[in-house]
Amino acid sequence: MDYKDIKEIVKDMGESKIDELKIEFPDGTKISMKKNDQKVIYKSEENEGNNVQSVNIQAPSNNVKNENANVEENYKEIKAPMVGTFYSKSSPTAKPFVNVGDKIKKGDVVCIIEAMKLMNEIESEFDGEVVEICKKDEDMCEYGECLFKIK
Repeated sequence: MDYKDIKEIVKDMGESKIDELKIEFPDGTKISMKKNDQKVIYKSEENEGNNVQSVNIQAPSNNVKNENANVEENYKEIKAPMVGTFYSKSSPTAKPFVNVGDKIKKGDVVCIIEAMKLMNEIESEFDGEVVEICKKDEDMCEYGECLFKIK
């Protein structure tokens, strides 16, 4: 494994939401990364025995200020009640349940989350207007992750 490949893995790790990653390749190369420690350990057992290199990485900063932060605080969020796959419509040829700008009422179906081969209809928890759809069809969603912003 060369430096370019390792650098790409470090970059991908920094941009992802996972905090820890361990990879062991068949050739004996081991990579262990943990965001909280801000350190990447690269260990290769090829040719030179136990060659260990540490590379410091910086997690993406969450200190970026949004000009619309005050406006966004007024938005209500419809969050994922489970882990699964997001679908905005009931079938590939159907219309989406909601679009940006649509008025919705409490109890309206806004999307489907597929979990363990079960299709779960997700209903709005409140009345309002859809301002943003935070997921695309077939995106994975985590529990508590924002799916829609409503005002």
